[in-house]
Parts: sequence; structure tokens; C-alpha cells
Amino acid sequence: MLLAELAATSTAVAAAGARNDKTALLAQVIGRLASDEIEPAIGFLIATPRQGRIGVGWATVARLDVTPALEPSITVLELDRLLSELATTTGEGSSLARDRLLGNVMARATETETSLIRQILTGELRTGALAGVVTAAVARAAGVKIASLRRAVMLTGNLGLASHLALTEGEEALGSVVLEVGRPIEPMLASTSAGVDEAIEKLGPASVEWKLDGIRIQVHRSGQQVRIFTRNLKDITDRLPTVADVARSLPVTSVVLDGEVIGLAEDGSPKAFQDTMSDLGVDDGIDLEARMVPFFFDLLHLDGRTTIDLPHRERSRLLERIAGRHRIPAVETDDPTVAASHARAALAAGHEGVVVKAVEGRYEAGRRGASWRKVKPVITVDLLVLGAEWGHGRRQGTLSNLHLGARDPETGRFVMVGKTFKGLTDQLLAWQTERFLELAERRTATAVFIREELVVEIAIDGVQRSTRYPGGVALRFARVKGYRPDRTPETVESIEHLRSLL
Repeated sequence: MLLAELAATSTAVAAAGARNDKTALLAQVIGRLASDEIEPAIGFLIATPRQGRIGVGWATVARLDVTPALEPSITVLELDRLLSELATTTGEGSSLARDRLLGNVMARATETETSLIRQILTGELRTGALAGVVTAAVARAAGVKIASLRRAVMLTGNLGLASHLALTEGEEALGSVVLEVGRPIEPMLASTSAGVDEAIEKLGPASVEWKLDGIRIQVHRSGQQVRIFTRNLKDITDRLPTVADVARSLPVTSVVLDGEVIGLAEDGSPKAFQDTMSDLGVDDGIDLEARMVPFFFDLLHLDGRTTIDLPHRERSRLLERIAGRHRIPAVETDDPTVAASHARAALAAGHEGVVVKAVEGRYEAGRRGASWRKVKPVITVDLLVLGAEWGHGRRQGTLSNLHLGARDPETGRFVMVGKTFKGLTDQLLAWQTERFLELAERRTATAVFIREELVVEIAIDGVQRSTRYPGGVALRFARVKGYRPDRTPETVESIEHLRSLL
């Protein structure tokens, strides 16, 4: 297939308003892909090439000054091979070599293809077609159940691979996909409840578990081989040797665990998320890693048996047996008073709150499941930074008042739901001003609007109806808890979720 077909579809999808229209357009082009084109093309459509990070960013793209070709000639596979070459071109002279490789292809690209290639390289494809829309389009093109495809995506952690199975082998092949130790799966996420009584009322008998403000980890062990992945499925095994040692010490042959790793202060109290992230990135000879402690709250595989379809109660009992002191403190109850007492204990220990989990719930990987409800003293939501306004007075010269957006699943775009300048330290103000100017796409006399990639955790007291913002809701008493580099735009709160808090 010519790249021009994907580029034209991408343009049409960006112009389409309704999710169903986007899905139909994508399904048409996906259905025409040859077998060896499926994985690279799916990666292009979601601006996540199968080669991963290419090492080509804005600086390289900005240096290119070529006249667009009049007729298309580049194929999907040619661009895929180019990205493979770019990804492996490193070392002395690599910058010039990359310029040459990219320049040769861009000289053959039409204007529409040029735009698509730039967006793929910089990760800024703005069609409003997030992975969820592309997943729906693949299911339609392949004639398979979307639930089957989603499960395969979850178990492989790879939309391109699952799409190839769906389009070439169909429903039966998707059903044969199993969890493999060593291959990360997409983690389950929690919805929000205002209090433990509300969560218990919704869920009934539940496991009430401390919620730690750490780094989400997924630990895979086979024999003595251990791999550790982040929430975004990045391998960080080499940065957490003590966590790997904990995994090796467990009385199992093979296991996949879901949990958190937190930094502990010298007195044993938990550090804030930002400090844990800082410790993980520091290499100054201090044994910070020795104070990085894992706690596990779910079991996805044990000694050859996948457990994600077991009720949470059964997974918890198996986890309790093998994890010992590394099991997150939990209590099973349907009594709001008991649940509230456990939540107070979590707060007294310096943690964020609790997660209330239905004891009969299954592990809904890759989804914000209704059977998990996080409860904190205040509600926290992950939102996208759309831009910021220049500050006044003491904040003169810094970008201060953040514009915050929630995800609209219908369009794949982000809907503004409020602003805040609260909770920003001087250090954070300086950092975000520099970073926002790097990401700037549009400026006015009073504000800078940026690429859609920075996720920020915002504490709110709730939401209220609003005619000011297009989503119909506005945040109440919003303040910044911190930026979340471990999260992506696709994981931010949906506008429907915020409306449900009215």
C-alpha cells in the first residue's frame, strides 16, 4: 500500500467529528492492508512506530527543507524500513546520517505524506483517533468481536500484533492469545468514589487496600529471570535491582505481580511520588535504591496458571500466601465502618487513601474498571495540559495558569474543563515555563498553547456545572499535585467521568 492512502485517511479522520465516522474511515483503509503491512501501518495510525523511540525529534525534522513531490511513490513498508534504519543509526556521525536517510525519503513525499511522516516521528498525530478508535476500526475490518480484540491487545501489550492476528487469522486466533511471563500486559485502572461508604454501597463485599503514591510496576519472574515494567510497559529492570531480588525470593517458579514501588525516607515514612521518581533517576553513589520497596496488590499469573479471570478474592488469597510482608495491607469487608477505619490507618501511615475492590471482580486489564474504586481525602484526576497563561506580579515572566483538558472518547480530542495556578512551586514554575516553550504550538499575547503530551495530576473538591467550558463541567478548587511522566494522554480522565462527579 502506498503511504499516501494512510496519509489521506489520516487527514479525513482528523476532519471527521463523530467517533463512528472516524472508525468507518479507518476500517476501510485497514481492511486493504497486506499481511506484512498491518503492524507498521497500525503503528503509524497511532503515531507509535513498532520500532519504539526512533531518536528523531523536532530538531532533526526542523532541519529538513525539501520541496514536496507531486506524485506519491513511498510505500508503507518503505517507511517502516526507514524507521528501522533510523533507530539503529547511532554513534559518531549519526546525526548527519539520519538527516541523509530522512531527506532522501522526504524528497519523494507529497505534502500530505510529509505531514504524516513528521507527525509520526514527533509523536503528534492529531486525528482524534486514539488507540481505542483504531481498535474499533480493526475489529470492524476483521469482522471480530471488539471484546476479543481488546483482550488480545491487553495480553500482548501490542495493538499492532493483535491487529495482525485479527485481520489474518480471525476470532479463533485472538482466543488463543495467552498471558506470557516476560511480556507485559496493560494494567487495570481504578474509577473514583468520593468515600469508602459510597464505594462499599456500589461494590458490596470488597477488599479495602492501602493506596500508595508510588510508581506502578508489573513484575514478571520465570525461574531466576526477572523483568520489571512500568504502567506504560517500559522495562526498568536494571533500575530496580532490589525489587528484582524481592521477586526472586518469593516461593514460586513463575509469577506476574501488579504493584507499586515507593521510596522510603530514613525514618521509614513514604516519600511523595515526585521524590520517588527523582530517586529512581539519581545516580550519585548514594544507595537510594535500597530504600525503594515494592508492595504488591494483585496476582496475574502463578506457576504456569494465568489468574486474571479468577475472582479478586481468590487472587488475593494466592497473593497473600506468596508475597508476605510485600503484600499491600488489605481488609475484606462489606462494613463501611471497618472500611473507613482501614482508610484512616492508610492516611495515618502517610499514604494517599485506599482502593476498594469487589471481591468477585476480575482483572480488567487496560481498562478503568468499575470493580476498583479509589478513595482519597480529596479527588485526584489525571488531566492533559493544553496550555498556560503568563503570570502576574511575583509570577511575572513565568507560565503559570494552566489550561486543563479531559478526554472526549467520542471524538478522541481533549475538552477544556478548567484552569489552575495553585500548587505550583517556584521550581515547578521555572520547569514548566521552559518545557512549555519547547512544546509551544501556538501563542497569543497572554498564553502559550502546547502539544498534547503532558499529563498532570490535579486535586479537586469536585466538579460543578458550567456553561463556560465546552464539556459542561468545571473543576472545583483545582490544585496541582504534580506532573505524571509515567502516564500518557490516553490515560487521562474522560469527560464522562468528570460529569459523573456532578
